[in-house]
Amino acid sequence: MTRRSTFTDQSVTYGAIGATLAPDLLRYPPAGYRPAEDAVRLGSGAARFERAAESLMTWGIQRGSGFEVSEVSAGTGAQYPGIVYDAGGAPLAEQPEQRAEERFGADGTPYIASGMTAVLERKRRFGVAKTPVLVVYVIDEPGRIGFAYGTTADGPESGEESFILEHRDDDTVWLTIRSLLATSGVTAPRRRKRRRELTKLELRALHPAGGV
Repeated sequence: MTRRSTFTDQSVTYGAIGATLAPDLLRYPPAGYRPAEDAVRLGSGAARFERAAESLMTWGIQRGSGFEVSEVSAGTGAQYPGIVYDAGGAPLAEQPEQRAEERFGADGTPYIASGMTAVLERKRRFGVAKTPVLVVYVIDEPGRIGFAYGTTADGPESGEESFILEHRDDDTVWLTIRSLLATSGVTAPRRRKRRRELTKLELRALHPAGGV
């Protein structure tokens, strides 16, 4: 698939920018891409949501699942705006406005913002695997926060992954991870297996029993 420019100073390696927002992602993924969606309950209450949100937006999932996050750059701040849908899959008549102010964690770490770039490094048996990524959108609404990034360099895996935290009406707090990835080469089956194992680690990264 040809590269498509984002609204930032870099480009990603896939065309369906923002596809992880689509309600029908699992049923109608772009050709050649495998969709996935997993969710975990993290607890309940506003305090749990706020604590998990701070960790999420300061790379807590990535660090908690074994990545070192390096070469973080603020980028331009522009993003794919996305569309918010109702429970029936129809776009809302009035789309919520995105917050634009810069935010920081308790230790001064800047919150992830649209347009940010970073390199995710993970130790392998032989060397270190590096995945450059670009944050293509950020969601920051009352009771809902998160982001998605896409790959920016050619490699064995290409696509987008999103991490959305919700404080639902029943007071429960949930993390949902969605991905849209294409895996190439003779090692594709093994890499897909590793991806499932990685997703399990990501789901546990913010859990009270193993994370925040």
